[in-house]
Amino acid sequence: MSILNRNAHAWPKRHLGTFLKMTYVFSLIILAGGLFLAVPLSAQSTDESNRNRGSILGTVTDIDDAPIPDATVVLQGPTADDRQTLATKDDGVFSFQDVMPGIPYQITVTAQGFSEWDSSVTLDLGQKKTLTDVKLRIEGKQRTVIVAYSPQEIVKQQLKAEEKQRILGFIPNIYVTYESHPEPLTTKMKFHLAYKSLTDPVFWGWLVTWSGIQQAANTPNYPQGAEGYFKRFGANSASGVSEGLIGNAILPSLLRQDPRYFYQGNGTKKSRAWHALSASFVCKGDNGRSQPNYSTWGGSLISNAIAVSYLPGSNRTAGHVFGSFGIGMATHVASSLAQEFILARFTSRGKK
Repeated sequence: MSILNRNAHAWPKRHLGTFLKMTYVFSLIILAGGLFLAVPLSAQSTDESNRNRGSILGTVTDIDDAPIPDATVVLQGPTADDRQTLATKDDGVFSFQDVMPGIPYQITVTAQGFSEWDSSVTLDLGQKKTLTDVKLRIEGKQRTVIVAYSPQEIVKQQLKAEEKQRILGFIPNIYVTYESHPEPLTTKMKFHLAYKSLTDPVFWGWLVTWSGIQQAANTPNYPQGAEGYFKRFGANSASGVSEGLIGNAILPSLLRQDPRYFYQGNGTKKSRAWHALSASFVCKGDNGRSQPNYSTWGGSLISNAIAVSYLPGSNRTAGHVFGSFGIGMATHVASSLAQEFILARFTSRGKK
């Protein structure tokens, strides 16, 4: 074998170690260069991500713009683990940093003694969002109020209002109710109204005046002078008191009828006139149903029968009784018409 051939076979063995060392060194150089280039790129990517993130700021106040400290503010993302919680400072300020853009967040604010406040917000790239309407209202405690319907208490209040009703401020007008849904009177209340009516000075002033008119007209057939006047006054008193008691208290209590006039006040004039005309003949029972007005008829007829016993013999006739009864019923009709169309506007009413 020649020297050349021997050298050819010996070269690989002599230089193999050197080759491997050089390969290893080059590999380290390439790896180091890659790391050198990757670190700045990674840092650049992280900086870019941080620049894209935003923030949410706000101030929690009450409706009077007073700051609320220690309020709990929760920022909830679409997933359960994407959640941030913090408490407001003494000035009510809160701040969420590094909030991802493009994600819908729900913000909830709670504080002791206040109602909960919530809202949703989604940030743009790098947006700093300031919430300006985080106002908490004082929490209202729910209460249950049980209202018990008491007809007895209601009718007492209605009756008190009726007792204060005055025409032109001084003439009692207690036998008319302006309530749209009046409660029926008890027996005690019916007698109470009769007592109030019969003891009112205006009632007795009317008897004095009417007796004077009869004296001037020389009717009934009493003599003139003081004796005749007091006899007329006595007869009128007997008639007025007996009708007030019998027609407004005794018979309404026995027959369970209401002695009051029920003011309509609305509808056509024809319907109101018919309501007033029929009031002397049809009344409302304590059961709320319409029925013949036996109380008014009986009160007028019986009171006239009692009064006639005080009259002179020439006036003690059935004709006089029924004549007075007819005049009394006509007076009731005229009074009802006046109540419906005239007296209501001149009547002062008590507070209900």
